[in-house]
Amino acid sequence: MGYTDHRFDVNLSILFTELPLLERPAAAAAAGFKAVELWWPWIETPTPDQAELDALKKALDEAGTQLVGLNFYAGQLPGPDRGALSVPGEESDRFRANIDVAADFAASVGCKALNALYGNRVDGVDPEVQDKLALENLVVAARAADRVGAILLIETLNKPESPRYPLVSAPAGIAVVDKVNEATGLGNAKFLLDIYHLSMNGENVSDVIAEYAGKTGHVQIADNPGRGAPGTGDLPLEELLNQLKNAGYDGWVGLEYKPGDRPSAEAFGWLSN
Repeated sequence: MGYTDHRFDVNLSILFTELPLLERPAAAAAAGFKAVELWWPWIETPTPDQAELDALKKALDEAGTQLVGLNFYAGQLPGPDRGALSVPGEESDRFRANIDVAADFAASVGCKALNALYGNRVDGVDPEVQDKLALENLVVAARAADRVGAILLIETLNKPESPRYPLVSAPAGIAVVDKVNEATGLGNAKFLLDIYHLSMNGENVSDVIAEYAGKTGHVQIADNPGRGAPGTGDLPLEELLNQLKNAGYDGWVGLEYKPGDRPSAEAFGWLSN
């Protein structure tokens, strides 16, 4: 198997960011991609005007690109935040306000995966309080995802780049997945297996795949070091993706890497190697 044996989608929040949001789906299509994913595009608000949601749907439709992954509201991302759902007060409220907005938008464009970033630890707040709030919010999010026929994704990040994010190992992410599924009985919470983040944490990615492929709902890749395109670092990405496929994962693989100094459209040469 080679790279051509996998289904790749482009993350339009890290690639093609030199273009306005509404021009990125067409740019991805021009580069040969039929599927895209997004972080929550409106970082200032969990509840954008319907006209903005409609404009994004139109851009996706006109480009012929399928949205296959969408983050719930996650605060200032890119920026200092890593999610909102475990942050007491205003941020948790904003996450709650976003749940049905994001789920309904996903339904309108046929997106079947919603990613809920956990949020950073907050000074002066008991981690147990944050974790209790997180579970409450994730249960609501899982039910909303289920309502629109989608899965809820739980993502681990990496400690060097996200030192205040508590889910910085595969077992930590899987533990939350299991807690949400136990609380809802829906079974639609899944692990977002990001090979770059796992490798940055020093985890053995092959072992993670062997243990958790069955609980994985989405995969993202970037090379390490550098978070660049495959081939710019040292990770055996082709081998790891083949291992995932052999373990039964047949879902999308999100390209969540930095294009480097060149235009995003030139960052896909590795696909034809």
